[in-house]
Amino acid sequence: MSTPTEAPASSPRRAELLERTLEYAARTSLSELSLRPLAAEIGSSPRVLIYLFGSKEGLLREVLAASRAQQLAVVQAALAEEASPREAIRRLWEWMCDPEHRGLARLFMEAYSRSLGGGEPWVGFAADSVHDWLPALRRMHAAPGAPAPTDAQVTVTLAVLRGLLYDLLSGAGEERVIAAMDFYLETTFGPRSGH
Repeated sequence: MSTPTEAPASSPRRAELLERTLEYAARTSLSELSLRPLAAEIGSSPRVLIYLFGSKEGLLREVLAASRAQQLAVVQAALAEEASPREAIRRLWEWMCDPEHRGLARLFMEAYSRSLGGGEPWVGFAADSVHDWLPALRRMHAAPGAPAPTDAQVTVTLAVLRGLLYDLLSGAGEERVIAAMDFYLETTFGPRSGH
């Protein structure tokens, strides 16, 4: 009996289809993902996707990992610029609020919520995301000459970002949500310089 050929761990075509699937998922929903319409949309076939990713669940796991990597890239970009903790967190929040990035933000929230119920391929996504974000937010909070931020401070910032993003994506009052972030930044870090 012949054994199935193993899918290549990485190839330009695999990377391209993963990127297209991530873009597709940001426009639609991972929960309702079906291979046939996905394949038609991204210029592939269900058979090729199964070959390259092993299964639908394998493809979803890769998409979730890619979405987490994109989130971290955004956080790292906010950290790379010389900025006070207040401004670094504001820049991150402004990126999250940008309508151009809403699809990725919605995808993150969908995966986060689904992972709370466990089960493949969602299991661990929420906890992994928390572990990804906390060290980066700790570095964002750090200010020269100031005491190191506590776990509680960093956790509150993560909770505020996540909670306000849920509200923003619900469409229930964008101005209210943005004002809430302004309030959080002012009460946590003081007034914006020059204001």
